Amino acid sequence: MGERMSISQWSEEDRPRERLRDLGPAALTKAELLAILIGSGQPGLSAVDLMKRVLADCEDNLNTLGKMSIDQLMQYKGIGEAKAITILAACELGKRRAMDKVKEMPIMDSPAKVYEYMHEMMQDYDHEEAWVLLMKQNYMLIKAERLSYGGLSETLVDIRLLMRTAILNNATVIAFCHNHPSGNIRPSRADDTLTSNIKKACDVMHIHLLDHVIVTDGQYYSYRDMGKL
Repeated sequence: MGERMSISQWSEEDRPRERLRDLGPAALTKAELLAILIGSGQPGLSAVDLMKRVLADCEDNLNTLGKMSIDQLMQYKGIGEAKAITILAACELGKRRAMDKVKEMPIMDSPAKVYEYMHEMMQDYDHEEAWVLLMKQNYMLIKAERLSYGGLSETLVDIRLLMRTAILNNATVIAFCHNHPSGNIRPSRADDTLTSNIKKACDVMHIHLLDHVIVTDGQYYSYRDMGKL
């Protein structure tokens, strides 16, 4: 009887993991995606061929596959308990993803909206943090990312990292934001210098700096509203 062959032993063009890495998950068949999960088939039958056999019995319907029991899946030679559980877990995740609504990201087209979004997160902080809000051209938020913890200076806020983060996330608009736990909204000289240098970096990279907003518990300072951007 031949030895069981794992995916890592397949020829390069037949390896579904590498195909997913190089071409993306949409390029793979259902059998190939499931083969990645189980890793190996049985002697003389690859993981892909084994999953083709299972799917054929399910009329190529993942919903039907997800309704199978562990014992039913274990009737196939090459599928033990661990593989059966993995298959059913993947089917359940697919079902839950379909049930989840796509999260609608907020529009951040004003300092007030930036403040409202960040205040909820920052209102109880007893230390300074610096964040960048990454946005699309229509000011729709892509994500917010923390840049520094514990203080604000050019040594703590790496402008190169800020720019790299914006570029990697395809952001065309950003808003810089940090908090003043003291409650004093007036910017410091260091705040002004950092804002100026961020603006210069954004101009070089053709990224629009919407604002630098200083957040306190109850009020905010906007560089743009104050005519300093």
